[in-house]
Amino acid sequence: MKRILAICIHNSARSQMVEEYLRAFGGDLFEVMSAGIEPGVLNPIVVELLKEDGIDISGKATRSVFDLHAAGERFDYVIAVCDAEAAERCPIFPAEEARLHWPFPDPSGLSGSPEERRDAVRKIRDAIKERVEQFVVRYRAGDVDGALEGGNRGRGQSR
Repeated sequence: MKRILAICIHNSARSQMVEEYLRAFGGDLFEVMSAGIEPGVLNPIVVELLKEDGIDISGKATRSVFDLHAAGERFDYVIAVCDAEAAERCPIFPAEEARLHWPFPDPSGLSGSPEERRDAVRKIRDAIKERVEQFVVRYRAGDVDGALEGGNRGRGQSR
């Protein structure tokens, strides 16, 4: 079973969604975790919107990428989900096979009314869900190279 780590800054939204959708679509293929460089608290809008898909993360805690590294955790694939604005702060974690960059906007940076923010996060959630589903479908079909396409890719590299 391949191990995948999804990373971002706070581990409060994007990486949590990637982790949960990878588990939902490919839990028989992958052992999945997520972490951040500055673990925060779960984004309540993300918690609410994942429930629409039957996923409850309300009891989860965020994780530190540093704690995983100190514990000696190793991953075959590392997926960084930081957007371009946060790329320089996005955590770097070594991958055994490939490090992928799937940039998605940061829900914590959204402004507007609660409904406008919810709609914007819903679009981010749907984009993440679609990207993860494509990854799993291609991987399951034996098209590993196709699954790893999209975004920056490094063979066991950090960028």
